[in-house]
Amino acid sequence: MTKMDAGDVTSSPNWETLESFVRLEAQHFIQRVLEEEVAEFLGRKKSERRTTAEGNEGYRNGYGKPRRLSLSVGTVAVRRPRVRGVDEPFESKVLPLFKRQSKELQALLPELYLHGLALRDFDLAMRGLLGDGAPLSPATMVRLKSQWAVEYDAWKRRDLAALEVVYLWGDGIYVKAGLEDAKAALLVLIGACSDGSKVVLAVESGHRESTESWSGVLRDLKARGLRAPKLTAGDGGLGLWAALRGVYPESAEQRCWNHKMVNVLDQLPKKLQEKGKAALQKIWHAEHVADAEQWQQEFRKTFGAPYPKAVEILEKDWPMLTAYYAFPKEHWKHLRTTNIIESPFAAVRLRTSAAKRFKRVDHATAMIWRLLLVAEKTFRRLNAPELCADVYRGTPYADGVRLNTEEPNRKRVAA
Repeated sequence: MTKMDAGDVTSSPNWETLESFVRLEAQHFIQRVLEEEVAEFLGRKKSERRTTAEGNEGYRNGYGKPRRLSLSVGTVAVRRPRVRGVDEPFESKVLPLFKRQSKELQALLPELYLHGLALRDFDLAMRGLLGDGAPLSPATMVRLKSQWAVEYDAWKRRDLAALEVVYLWGDGIYVKAGLEDAKAALLVLIGACSDGSKVVLAVESGHRESTESWSGVLRDLKARGLRAPKLTAGDGGLGLWAALRGVYPESAEQRCWNHKMVNVLDQLPKKLQEKGKAALQKIWHAEHVADAEQWQQEFRKTFGAPYPKAVEILEKDWPMLTAYYAFPKEHWKHLRTTNIIESPFAAVRLRTSAAKRFKRVDHATAMIWRLLLVAEKTFRRLNAPELCADVYRGTPYADGVRLNTEEPNRKRVAA
């Protein structure tokens, strides 16, 4: 075997040559494994002869051309040994005939792309990571897009019966890239399971967050086995709530406080918005629902006469603004807003605005779904995750504190 891509690496690497040394060692190791595979296939080592049972001789016939293989440690070059005179062809398990990238690298490619690399920069960035010999082509990303679409369709059909979803967050997200219809939105649902983990449940294109669009998404989840969440949090869009009451009427409803505050503050002059914001924060940070109601009355006294519309918007759907008090206090910060959806979509908007990669809704939806799955890996569990199973079993809470339901039963038994 000739020396390939060794550069200035010596047998005693230093910090500057460490990466090259690792790649070269990986290259030599893969080449040795290929040689061992051929020896096992022929039943003899190099320079020995073997005759098959049918009388045909199998023998080595040199090597193929140097072949580039991209690994997570970089790109190496190896040569596949050639075998002649056998009835069954030699097929390497280590290096299949058409493979040019390791599985680890194949998983890395879409993540790098989705984390903000525009197509025009993708090839340059990958070659900087894997070396100039990396077997990349413009068709690489085209294949990735097609692969995402297939995976997305399979993901939408997966069985959900095993999921124990305690909380559900829903929001309609508008992005520019790929959505040719200005009224098109992505309907996104993220759930919290009984172990406290968060999972992406639905990413569907819809029409202005209509009841019909949301109903279709929720009915599909129910048909695939998803049971009703204990509480659903969302913004003020009527479509989600009307759909929820039709599909999961037993789910409690929590309006997003961030959206509510924006709507209320829009009714105040700019010079009073800081004061109004502080007053609203006192409401949704109150320790007890009675305290929240008291601060609501204070807001009415302060702003009601000059700005009645602000008070009207605040008091609209009031029970939906305080639904979280019937759940563990440790979970309140997660339930009061739809930040769980908004936060990962800040990155989505950045990527899709930076590079208009898709012109069709279905392609854009599949790409954004893939990006959300990447983000899902970094989702933090809910605070006090052990309480999620408690809520899933139906344990009652009031003002964030678990109610003792056993004591009255004991008294009745004693009587």
